[in-house]
Amino acid sequence: MSSRNDCIALDQHDELAPLRNEFFLPEGLIYLDGNSLGVSPKASASRARELIEQEWATDLIRSWNKAGWFDLPVKLGDKLAPLIGANAGEVVVTDSTSINLFKALAAALRIQGLDPAKAQRRIIVTERSNFPTDIYIAQGLSQWLDRGYLLRLVDAPEELHAAIDDDTAVVMLTHVNYRSAYLLDLGGITAHAHQKGALVIWDLAHSAGALPVALNDANADFAVGCTYKYLNGGPGSPAFIWVAPRHLAGFSQPLSGWWGHAAPFAMEPSFQAGSGIKRALCGTQPVVSLALVECGLDIFAKTDMEAIRKKSLALTDLFIDLVETRCAAHPLKLVTPRPHHLRGSHVSFEHPHGYAVMQALIERGVIGDYREPHIMRFGFTPLYLRFSDVWDAVDILLDILDTAAYRPDQDRVAVT
Repeated sequence: MSSRNDCIALDQHDELAPLRNEFFLPEGLIYLDGNSLGVSPKASASRARELIEQEWATDLIRSWNKAGWFDLPVKLGDKLAPLIGANAGEVVVTDSTSINLFKALAAALRIQGLDPAKAQRRIIVTERSNFPTDIYIAQGLSQWLDRGYLLRLVDAPEELHAAIDDDTAVVMLTHVNYRSAYLLDLGGITAHAHQKGALVIWDLAHSAGALPVALNDANADFAVGCTYKYLNGGPGSPAFIWVAPRHLAGFSQPLSGWWGHAAPFAMEPSFQAGSGIKRALCGTQPVVSLALVECGLDIFAKTDMEAIRKKSLALTDLFIDLVETRCAAHPLKLVTPRPHHLRGSHVSFEHPHGYAVMQALIERGVIGDYREPHIMRFGFTPLYLRFSDVWDAVDILLDILDTAAYRPDQDRVAVT
């Protein structure tokens, strides 16, 4: 790309460009952090007012029925399902990713434990570079069960196949690595794990809404993910859990709260699991934040994941090319894979003073984020990001690097 005008020309022919108008985007800000917190859909403000001023303030408890609050987890799950290659009745939006991962891992270990041929398996395979909370959840559950479960931490994606062997009970992986954006082969790894007799849980936090996912086609077992990144559900908005249809009847998880009961309002003293995906529910839902998830999901219904993926790759290709050519005099190292089949929708560059440079970018209106060690992370959300934004962001990055306009010794803020 030789000029900003070339980028403007791409914007003019972008089929997703009209969807930018669906979002609040502060003037003069280039937002490259939608992989961490998506921007607010314009519909969210009016939906929040409707819920607070009418459904809550006026209709009060009647809104559990009148406004459909009680059905929101399943209703939203059905809307989200096509984005991850699932069907209606297989997904619920509820709780956090960590809690849903706990449920899925507990269920998977139980399924394996009930199979006489697999009951002695004690290995849970994951990557050492997986998002830390995923590892922590597996460590915590393993210690609590106290049955000898062990984590096998793999250091590189190419080592995964060898690490998944006849002792493996569960494989627990994030589809797109949160730090590097490395995209794992969901179908291939799932098939290999099944051939070895293991079950697979996929964390789609950096996949859902960013690229096509085909859970059913891949014959996957379980998946979890959040809605506040590419799905634009709002800060801390509820996550989702998917259970393969073949596992639904036997799905059992230890957080057996009343919303997962077959008859919640019968108020029985013993638990009887509800039907289908409702088994994955636990307690009363946070209705205000849950309702706002729908505003983001409704925007996705106006396009398709293939179009989103095509633009995502074009945006990330452009950013990588511009940084490497225009900022070649500076010590920037690309951490993200170049091949399309290995790349998610964010790009990471390492710099010796990555945190300081990112803070300088933020001060200049280019919002990305930072991850240890020394990694500047830039998210590309095709629904609202323009090609000209990419050019302008690299312009500002180059100026900061050329003038050393950053403070290597500055204090860290709490959230990086």
